[in-house]
Amino acid sequence: MPRKLYKGEKNDKERTMGKLIAAVGVVLQEKGYPGLTIANISKAAGVDRKLVYLYFETVENLVETYIKGKDFWVSATVHAVEYFGKAPTEGSKGVLEALLLNQMDGFMENKEMQKAVAWQISEKSEIMSYISRERERMSALYFAFADKELEGKEVDLRAVTSILVAGIYYLVLHAENTESTFCEIDLTEKAGLDRIRLAIKNILSWTYTQKWTTE
Repeated sequence: MPRKLYKGEKNDKERTMGKLIAAVGVVLQEKGYPGLTIANISKAAGVDRKLVYLYFETVENLVETYIKGKDFWVSATVHAVEYFGKAPTEGSKGVLEALLLNQMDGFMENKEMQKAVAWQISEKSEIMSYISRERERMSALYFAFADKELEGKEVDLRAVTSILVAGIYYLVLHAENTESTFCEIDLTEKAGLDRIRLAIKNILSWTYTQKWTTE
């Protein structure tokens, strides 16, 4: 009997923790980062606020748990690690192109991550600083893979990738939060997004084939 009771308590704890973690996403999407209070989160989860302290100690730890599981770039890079080890025939260009296009599609659909990224670039936060450092650590795995292929070539792939990643984030946030076009491109329409996808592909092709200037 004690064994069965223990399992029940464990399952209840896991379910409650899951509710609280999911509630962070609900509040973030509805109220943005200023709304991430213990009152709002516990209400969205439908549980006693005391359980936040019991299971996570602080609301900051709860939010960190949620954010760590939601950062697309980190997740995409982690999944790509195995791919790097299999010597992909399309090389680093193909890997980066897939990562960027998947990032744009995933970020476009993930309203919670849109709020999280807006938080990341507008408020100083230790949680977001940690995620940024972790993303850099994981991105280093890709660049180490690419450096071997580009050895001896004057290609600043890190600078190009920085511009493309930042551009994707901004364009998606612009499309979601304004009612205007960007450079006369309607990013709320498939045709507009297809133009951005094609531009990403072309930029990467030029990066790998054109001679770079050092000035």
